[in-house]
Amino acid sequence: KKYRKGSVDISRIKCVEVVKSDGIIPCQNKYPFQVVYDANTLYIFAPSAQSRDQWVRNLKEEIKKNSNIMVKYHPKFWTEGIYQCCRQTEKLAPGCEKYNLFENSVMRLPSPMPEKSARRPPPPVPPVEENGNEEEEIVVAMYDFEPTEHHDLRLEKGEEYTVIEKNDLHWWKARDKYGKQGYIPSNYVTGKKSNNLDQYEWYSRNLNRSKAEQLLRNEDKEGGFVVRDSSQPGLYTVSLYTKFGGEGSSGIRHYHIKETVTSPKQYYLAEKHLFNSIPEIIEYHKHNAAGLVTRLRYPVTPKKTTAPTTAGFSYEKWEINPSELTFMRELGSGLFGVVRLGKWRAQYKVAIKAIREGAMYEEDFIEEAKVMMKLTHPKLVQLYGVCTQQRPIYIVTEFMEHGCLLNYLRQKRGVLSKDVLLTMCQDVCEGMEYLERNSFIHRDLAARNCLVSDSGVVKVSDFGMTRYVLDDQYTSSSGAKFPVKWCPPEVFNYSRFSSKSDVWSFGVLMWEVFTEGKMPFEKSSNYEVVTMVSQGHRLYRPKLACKQVYEMMMMCWQEKPEGRPTFEDLLHTIIDIAEGEDAF
Repeated sequence: KKYRKGSVDISRIKCVEVVKSDGIIPCQNKYPFQVVYDANTLYIFAPSAQSRDQWVRNLKEEIKKNSNIMVKYHPKFWTEGIYQCCRQTEKLAPGCEKYNLFENSVMRLPSPMPEKSARRPPPPVPPVEENGNEEEEIVVAMYDFEPTEHHDLRLEKGEEYTVIEKNDLHWWKARDKYGKQGYIPSNYVTGKKSNNLDQYEWYSRNLNRSKAEQLLRNEDKEGGFVVRDSSQPGLYTVSLYTKFGGEGSSGIRHYHIKETVTSPKQYYLAEKHLFNSIPEIIEYHKHNAAGLVTRLRYPVTPKKTTAPTTAGFSYEKWEINPSELTFMRELGSGLFGVVRLGKWRAQYKVAIKAIREGAMYEEDFIEEAKVMMKLTHPKLVQLYGVCTQQRPIYIVTEFMEHGCLLNYLRQKRGVLSKDVLLTMCQDVCEGMEYLERNSFIHRDLAARNCLVSDSGVVKVSDFGMTRYVLDDQYTSSSGAKFPVKWCPPEVFNYSRFSSKSDVWSFGVLMWEVFTEGKMPFEKSSNYEVVTMVSQGHRLYRPKLACKQVYEMMMMCWQEKPEGRPTFEDLLHTIIDIAEGEDAF
């Protein structure tokens, strides 16, 4: 952006290569390639394989005299905060595969070779039809899925399916082994790859050290184990429980799965026993302790093995028929009206918000609801759809058993450990990092706008909703209802909202969590808070917050937005604090 908008100087390019993809292609064009320049990677999507190969070939020819060509590159996408090829979590992490400027293994036409090269060019590969099997992908169902519409396809856990189309990010068209076709939720399946761990019951993504220990102790089984993401980016840790940890006491050991520096890469827990993949390590140590405190006898998974939420109930279904809703007890009253527990088609538990007349800009919201439904993440309260054909309009969302985080904290005062409080902050941070990555601003992040599930997971709710409020007191910083105590100076002075203003609010939410639900600046009016914050005053350190946690809050409360961290930075910091140091 410091240079000419919309262009990249060819002399600064250091890698051009096809992107290998076994996941979502977030574009109507399905043939990606990448251009790496300076510290940036630009992903470009071509309409056909032939077009992509022509671009890659011609660009490689253009840059072959550049002085800064990369030695290694990342062959797969950077998504979900990691490189999919090697699981590195740093965008500037060195590549994991050797880059050859003069070769492209998936080219269909011979690429021009440099004049002085003694190497013989490879023979041309026969062209493959664009709609042939080249892009077909086999996936494995991680959960059962029962169709709700005629165009859906039933999923059975553990069965394989062939992906036919990925025109929608969240709903893919697939074929089962009997040849039947239909739409499936993309977050219910995982790629059939030996290095893709999601399909194994012993692997738990996003499980931190304290949660793993709690899980293993609750299960209390000799040799209980779980494999989780390590605090060191791109690595994994085996957490193992033994009842005989020495001197008659039980104990939990954490072992890093290590990698060899040789090529091809191998993995090990005990140095003498090398394996080509992580599943092979686990299988071996199920039968042999080989240096571990005990065998891996019993895979432990979080109790919440229920399927994740889907973006809507079916493919392109966002308008819900109100006759399919059953209304049950009242859950509370929100900014826009009454919220009730209900069921959709007498089957799925949902929360139903009836929008009070005159409470919101309805037309604007209805249009935005289609976009908001596409936001789906395990730490966001899922919007399932809306009923707009009558008044009042209804907003149908995921139901969260324990209600709002603020009330939950107050009810559980003195019960929740510091680890649990930090895990709650991590849950919110993960949801906010996803919104940040998708350029979506919450505008009203606070404990009152987060909800708690039956398993204690905290999810972010009501993101972006304040844009549609008609209440002048809520939308004006001079109003009594305006959430001044959660706002940075640029919001209460100039109404400048951004992801960085959400970061400030997240710092206040952390303070709410570690004070177990206290009101920020509880003895001060909004006007007094504006004055105090503008003069540099900040909230005090809660008793339950360690020095590192309070330092995080203070990072969020930097006066200038550019001085504040991103949610991605905050997430790494929380994980570091939660993990401490793995002993093994």
